[in-house]
Amino acid sequence: MHTVLVILGGFVLLAVCLLAGRGFGGAGTAPLILAIKAFLPLWLLGAGLNMYIGVARAGYTVAEEFPIFLGVYAVPAAVAGLLWWRLSKAG
Repeated sequence: MHTVLVILGGFVLLAVCLLAGRGFGGAGTAPLILAIKAFLPLWLLGAGLNMYIGVARAGYTVAEEFPIFLGVYAVPAAVAGLLWWRLSKAG
């Protein structure tokens, strides 16, 4: 359940980045693409923090936590990559 909540947190961060890109950048696809470019490293840090907490506090090993890290990062990042691709074709 925790993993699902963290992935949902990634989607919330993506939405916040896209809203900020639209709000600060105006119309067009370029601000949204920039927002996605900002989201990807931010989410990498967030997923890494989740992995760190799993290792340092929950007692999992890095080998146990790394596949979870990959999934937690990959799901929202794949959606962001798909949006980037679609926006690049539209603009």
